[in-house]
Amino acid sequence: MKELNIGRILAKHRHQQNITQDELAEYMGVSKASVSKWETAATYPDITLLPRLAAFFNISIDELMGYEPQMSKDDIRKLYRQLSHDFSVKPFEQVMARCRELTKKYFSCAPLLFQIGNLYVNHCALAKTPQDSLTVLEEAMALFIHVKEESDNVSLTEQALNMEAFCLLRLGREAEVIDLLSDCTSLRMSTETLLSEAFQLTGNTRKAKQILQAGTYQVILELLNLLIPYLALCPEENEIFEETCRRILAITEIFQLKTLHPSSLLTVYLSIAQEYSRRSDKEKSLDILEKYAELAVSDIYPLRLKGDSYFTLLDDWLEECLPLGCSLPREESLVRSDIVKALTDNPLFTSLSGHVRYQHIIRRLEGLLHK
Repeated sequence: MKELNIGRILAKHRHQQNITQDELAEYMGVSKASVSKWETAATYPDITLLPRLAAFFNISIDELMGYEPQMSKDDIRKLYRQLSHDFSVKPFEQVMARCRELTKKYFSCAPLLFQIGNLYVNHCALAKTPQDSLTVLEEAMALFIHVKEESDNVSLTEQALNMEAFCLLRLGREAEVIDLLSDCTSLRMSTETLLSEAFQLTGNTRKAKQILQAGTYQVILELLNLLIPYLALCPEENEIFEETCRRILAITEIFQLKTLHPSSLLTVYLSIAQEYSRRSDKEKSLDILEKYAELAVSDIYPLRLKGDSYFTLLDDWLEECLPLGCSLPREESLVRSDIVKALTDNPLFTSLSGHVRYQHIIRRLEGLLHK
């Protein structure tokens, strides 16, 4: 992270030019003690002296101050992980205050603001009241809008647009989502195939394969994200509903999501179980919830994004290209708690509460809270 490093910068340039503290003090019309205090960061030069100091060393004022309103990708990743951990162990408002402070300090750093918005979205449920949670979502949306309007990174602005829509949905402003995204549903063209071919033609076969692996990985997750909500739109179409369930589960089997992306598979199981419960099919709902519990208590921790024996080049891509690398957006303790709450706090499963199979499932899951 970049801070004000004027003292270090002064000392560095003074030594490079073989200038003594006395000589610099004489030029600036101050005492040697003042220069010494500047260089040890005991005090800062008066703001009116900054242009003259910068001119003396032939550098810009920004260079002189050693401050940049940006953060590197590694800095953002480290900061996100730290703040995510803080949300799991410190008072919510204390961590929010820190996030707001960083937002003000680095308001021109779009990648950081986007990740702080993600932090808000992923942790707003920890706020004291439902209204407080909505307020945090409003803050997140404001950050995404700022990123969308100010960033010149096409990928980042597209992500910010989608996150803005996500916040609007959670805030109950569906009409605004339609207005925001209605022009974004044009026919898509895969850039991965073009980029992969370009790498192949330059002789970089490994990179060409990695691009296609990464593209396939993303399409699998996107396909599941499309099919899962489709289930809820087939309440009166039993054959289509069952066939959609079958195809979803087939995808998870073919691409071995149990090892490739277990957190997505948990979402799949939970979503299907919810829809069976909504259709009053208790036995099938319990069948799927047993799969959910079996996976949740299995050896899938620590949860992280990773490749497998088929996606052999994915790990490097994930670490290099994703803002958080292979890490998930929340601390594992919060994830484990939510795995349990997804059943215990879910009104769709209230009708199952007296069932022996359901009670056994809950007991298995509650073991996650003590690990």
